[in-house]
Amino acid sequence: MSSTIKSPSKFSLLGHDILLITVMAVLAGCGLIYEYLLSHYAGRVLGSVESAIYAMIGTMIVAMGIGAFLARWFKDAFTAFAWLESIIALIGMGCILAIAGVIAVSYSLPHMFSSIFNLPPDVVLNGYVFQKLQEWSRFLPYVFGLILGLFIGMEIPLIARIRQHVYGRFLENNAGTIYGADYIGAGIGAAIWVSIMLSMPIMQAAAWTALFNIIAGLAFLWRYHTYVRFAKLLLACHLLLLVLFAFILVLGSSWMDNLSNVLYKDKVIYSQATKYQHVVLTERLSKNQPQPITDLYLNGRLQFSSVDEQIYHSMLVYPAMLASNRHERVLIIGGGDGLALRDVLKWPVSKVTLIDLDGQLLNLFGHKDAEFTSPEDISQRLLSLNSKSMHDPRADIIVGDAFLEVEKLLDQAKQFDTILIDLPDPNHPDLNKMYSDYFYNHVRQLLAPDGAMAVQSTSPYHAKKAFLSIAKTVKAAGFEYVEQYQQNIPSFGQWGWTIATKMGQSASGRINDVTAMPIPSRWISKEYLLASFIFPNNYFEHIKDIEVNRLGSGQLYDYYRTAWQIESELYKN
Repeated sequence: MSSTIKSPSKFSLLGHDILLITVMAVLAGCGLIYEYLLSHYAGRVLGSVESAIYAMIGTMIVAMGIGAFLARWFKDAFTAFAWLESIIALIGMGCILAIAGVIAVSYSLPHMFSSIFNLPPDVVLNGYVFQKLQEWSRFLPYVFGLILGLFIGMEIPLIARIRQHVYGRFLENNAGTIYGADYIGAGIGAAIWVSIMLSMPIMQAAAWTALFNIIAGLAFLWRYHTYVRFAKLLLACHLLLLVLFAFILVLGSSWMDNLSNVLYKDKVIYSQATKYQHVVLTERLSKNQPQPITDLYLNGRLQFSSVDEQIYHSMLVYPAMLASNRHERVLIIGGGDGLALRDVLKWPVSKVTLIDLDGQLLNLFGHKDAEFTSPEDISQRLLSLNSKSMHDPRADIIVGDAFLEVEKLLDQAKQFDTILIDLPDPNHPDLNKMYSDYFYNHVRQLLAPDGAMAVQSTSPYHAKKAFLSIAKTVKAAGFEYVEQYQQNIPSFGQWGWTIATKMGQSASGRINDVTAMPIPSRWISKEYLLASFIFPNNYFEHIKDIEVNRLGSGQLYDYYRTAWQIESELYKN
């Protein structure tokens, strides 16, 4: 094989440059998307979004650096680069599926062994070996990130050597040209990820990314096949990759759903990745319940169970409505399942404004949007659960970021008699701002002077510091009276809420003055509500050490993440 391409003309060199720089830009975009895919899967499906993203980025950057050093081992840059692209396409396209498969097996083994040894149905093996397998399987995204990073890191040194082979001389601007193509390609890849692939099923996103990788490899092979050893074998590999691409594009999502469903203890009846979260609905039958029990999971975390959601939503809605002097206009922030809205509409309200970010989730629970569709049987089940609350003419549904929408409401000089904040726990950095003093201050300005605000505030038992920080943050936002209350929800354990008023009396004081409960409730009585404001002795003794969650500080997210990490370790031990 010749070490240079003989006597290239200026026109020929321009053609070589266009091809090589374009290939490098495409591969850079693919590499960044692979990084996002692994981070996305590790964070969204396995939890710890922020740490997963940072850990994946750090892992792949270090691996790319090592890969750049290792590239010097390959003497034949043309052959090494051509084979490298097919390997990256294969790993990038199949790694998510492989990870899901290993995780599914690790979680299935205890049940398989219980069945093999004919153990009683209520006995499942869960010893040290099984726990370690499950634990190790959750590190697989980083293992594949390391492998992909090593191979991706080899691309720039190899293509730089190829370009010098083409020119037949040392190029002073070689590194700048290649890195320029790499950075621009990565930027385009990021834009494609955010605008298109983030809302796609993850296996389809992986398949389409690999297709561009394969096309770039084929283009390189077509132009330089005379300089690549085993070129025919490599062409056959690329054709097989195209076949694999077709299979994964068509069947990958269903395979992925089946593997992911193993992580849930009940039968999965609906699974969909929206632009913002992974939505899963499960069902189980119970002889004590006339209807199947439906559970909603967002990003793998239980949001409600139909068997006891009424307790949760009664405790969120009723105290704030009872403590408010009027009930004409109500604002709900979050609550995209329409269950809090259902309970609010039992009161004599004129208009209820509900703000939620996820249009696909809202559509699933009854908000009609032509952009999204959902299975009819699932929709009917959920509409029965929330009593078609979003179809009520008094309901005004806003699809948008509440952080921004609240400011718009302030600009419109809107005011609400009651405000309910029904957001997921602060388990993601993006949610942290919705629990900040800045946000609560804006919400306070929307609240009528004689109104009340209630906030879902996570578990006072499992995440005590996070629970207390929410109340302290609400107080720092300017509310005069801030209290917290709790109740046991069987699906969650001990759960808590924060309630605040701007002036006059505290919420508990207003509830205490009530002589008759205005709206009938299966769960709520005056004594039941007042008892929920009582906490154990010394529960608040360290409140001075709890920090306010300032906007941008991430304090609440840190409290929450630390609490559940400790809880997880205690559970293992």
